[in-house]
Amino acid sequence: MVVQLKKIRINWGFFKTVQSKVTINHNHNYFTKYLYIWLMKQKIKPKIISQIMQKITVIGAGNVGATVANVIAHKNLAKEVVLVDIKEGTAEGKALDIWQSAPINHFNTRVTGVTNDYLATKGSGVIVITSGIPRKPGMSRDDLIKTNAAIVKEVTEKATKYSPDAIIIIVSNPLDVMTYAAYLAANKPSSKVFGMAGTLDTGRYRAFIANALNVDPIDVHALLMGGHGDTMVPLPRYTSVNGIPVTELLGKEELDKIVERTKKGGGELVNLMGTSAWYAPGAAAAQIVEAIVDDQNRVLPVCAMLNGEYGLKNVYLGVPCKIGKNGIEEIIKIALNKEEQALLNTSAQAVRELMKSLDDMKLFE
Repeated sequence: MVVQLKKIRINWGFFKTVQSKVTINHNHNYFTKYLYIWLMKQKIKPKIISQIMQKITVIGAGNVGATVANVIAHKNLAKEVVLVDIKEGTAEGKALDIWQSAPINHFNTRVTGVTNDYLATKGSGVIVITSGIPRKPGMSRDDLIKTNAAIVKEVTEKATKYSPDAIIIIVSNPLDVMTYAAYLAANKPSSKVFGMAGTLDTGRYRAFIANALNVDPIDVHALLMGGHGDTMVPLPRYTSVNGIPVTELLGKEELDKIVERTKKGGGELVNLMGTSAWYAPGAAAAQIVEAIVDDQNRVLPVCAMLNGEYGLKNVYLGVPCKIGKNGIEEIIKIALNKEEQALLNTSAQAVRELMKSLDDMKLFE
């Protein structure tokens, strides 16, 4: 369980104190017991805000998948994290490495690695899918979609066989269409199948603004919508620094540069490292998992199926959503001006073309 208190500040080990709130991690049961007794003596009744999830599965033990598992374990979001990969020994080795850091970093979520053993994932409350291959030289867009959609289809079907009620979060690329592929394979409501990209893109955007202003990135609040990539829709009107509109702190030219850098954020890292990013994508996926596990009702931008919202239907697109124990609890509708709506429509059309390419491949018949 997670216990949240108000009007008290305690600077003890295992406590995360933010302003006037204290969160007690559910897995420090021995510690929670004695704290609860002490609080009752002080006539402070703690409020239980969530229960621990038994198991979370991360499919794909590459850099991103391993980072997701690592962050989830460090946050003690479940009793067990199962890391699955197709390559013999990869998931087992990375899971063992993460688990050996538990005594050092004070967490006790068990981390297990398996090779194609989906029985080990049985009973998962959340499944994070990172599987897929990067685009190779000479590979067409449709070739990449077909290859990765087949992978996502296979792992989704195998995982949901043993965890039919799990909420599915997609990290695989091309993200918008891979989320659609998982939705087709999972045979469950779209509120329980959605993609991570908006949370990552917004994180990058906020980080760049924090750099430009030399402020704490936690104080930067922002929103991006649309597809993951060049067609994402910037919303400076909904961007602020601790309540101050960013347009009062940065000029249009500098903001435009930050937006363009955000659109190409993934490519910038590939150019620097020769491979895709993993720390920020992994942390973004884990943040969504945390919102589900702790039923936080956090407003996060995710890739969701639209059914009339923003005048768009039957398309997966990045929009702000309330994320809680049931997955997408609500798609939040914000007011867009004509220019912003036009950009969102253009982004939706680009995603629709990818979705149509997948439909034409007839992988799901």
